[in-house]
Amino acid sequence: MRESAKKPGEATAPRPTPGGLRDVGVVNWLVCRVAGRATGTGPPNLFLTLARRRGLFRGWLWFAGHLMPGGTLPRRETELVILRIAHLRDCRYEFDHHVRLARRSGVRRPDIERLTTGPEAPGWTPREQALLTAADQLHATQDLDDATWTRLRTHLTEPECIELTLLATHYEMLATTIKTLRITPDHPH
Repeated sequence: MRESAKKPGEATAPRPTPGGLRDVGVVNWLVCRVAGRATGTGPPNLFLTLARRRGLFRGWLWFAGHLMPGGTLPRRETELVILRIAHLRDCRYEFDHHVRLARRSGVRRPDIERLTTGPEAPGWTPREQALLTAADQLHATQDLDDATWTRLRTHLTEPECIELTLLATHYEMLATTIKTLRITPDHPH
């Protein structure tokens, strides 16, 4: 009997299932519940899955929280970069989750539609275009050429460029994790 040929990352059942209270511990369970309330869903499947590695989850959450929502880049720009990476990675979970969050930071439907075209789409500010170009290049080459860096530096400080690089590459890593573990989408309440 031949197995059905699924492409890598194609939806299947979750590989590790999201954990319950006993799997993730009381502290992580409470964190997951609060996160679900903040996003208008139940406890996020991503959190309940990663929380199965209790200490690693808390360390990741601390780091991720310093990028979003605790970063210094404006939230609208942060969400645009995250959404662009999610689109480029075809990571539905990450994209849908951040569409909900992006709306709160001023990202509107036309912005989301333009994200699928990319930085060359009309309507972006020069700064947004520079950020999205950097996100595209980090995705494609895991590097920024000198021209892109110079363009970014006309809009961002060096520390902001560091943050942008960490933000984009973190969400690349997260998309890989989500797709590999086959984490299923959260459903809004």
